[in-house]
Amino acid sequence: MDIKQLRQLEALATRGSFTLAAKQLNIAQPALSQGIKRLEESLGVTLINRNKHYRGQDGSRLTLTAEGEALAQHARLILKQVKQAEAHIKSMANLTKGEVRIAVPGMLGSYYLPSRLMAFRHRYPDLKLSLFEGGTRDSLRMLQNEEVDIAIITGQDLQPNFDSHLLLREQMVVAVGEDHPLAEHSGITLEQFFEQELVMFKPGYFHREWMLSQAKALDLEVNIAFETNLINLIKQVVAQGFAITSVLEMVIEARDPIRAIPFSPAVHLDLHIAWNRERPIGLADRAFVEFLMNNP
Repeated sequence: MDIKQLRQLEALATRGSFTLAAKQLNIAQPALSQGIKRLEESLGVTLINRNKHYRGQDGSRLTLTAEGEALAQHARLILKQVKQAEAHIKSMANLTKGEVRIAVPGMLGSYYLPSRLMAFRHRYPDLKLSLFEGGTRDSLRMLQNEEVDIAIITGQDLQPNFDSHLLLREQMVVAVGEDHPLAEHSGITLEQFFEQELVMFKPGYFHREWMLSQAKALDLEVNIAFETNLINLIKQVVAQGFAITSVLEMVIEARDPIRAIPFSPAVHLDLHIAWNRERPIGLADRAFVEFLMNNP
């Protein structure tokens, strides 16, 4: 049983004759008769009442058996769903319907993406955007579990089953208050950084993991005075001189009473937009990826 046969049965049930149904389907009447016969044989039932009166001289219409009526009802529902599916896919192909599900690290969600999201929304007003913010580990987990279709992750998190594009390369800087003793330094070493009280993201963020791995490699103690995932709170703690931190350079804005000082030597973070190669992304997701790549 296939869609073609269901269309034939539905047309036959609606038109009430092989002649009219064949005309509606734009096929020859013998081809329609053979198609219905094959459908009956595949199901092992009789769908059409084949007696001498089924196209009787009294003008009576062709009739279906009980099995034929039941299948015709299913056929109408299935054909309606097929039509809806075709319309849905066509609208997605025309980017008039669809959803972009993306997971991003908190700093990018707050400082890199907002203007780009609005510009993308302006270009594709009918597409839905679902943004999930968290740590880089959250983004990676959601991508692996197919909770999102695309994610922005670090270069270190790329896996063989991912396709990706390098989205941006951003410098990691030390953020200190304007009155902090390190504020006038042109560069800060890791040793100097770890001598200070720190405010850091909670576990699950790449920045924290990277910094702790560097401290371990240098056999240095880490004094974490505050832990929070709220970027604005981190900036307030730093601005008031209670602790220092490390963030992407984009996080420190001109109006912030904070100095952004490069590490010495400089540290850069490569961020990639990635998706699962074994689960091809849809047209809406691909349009979003291309938009970001063309609007760095």
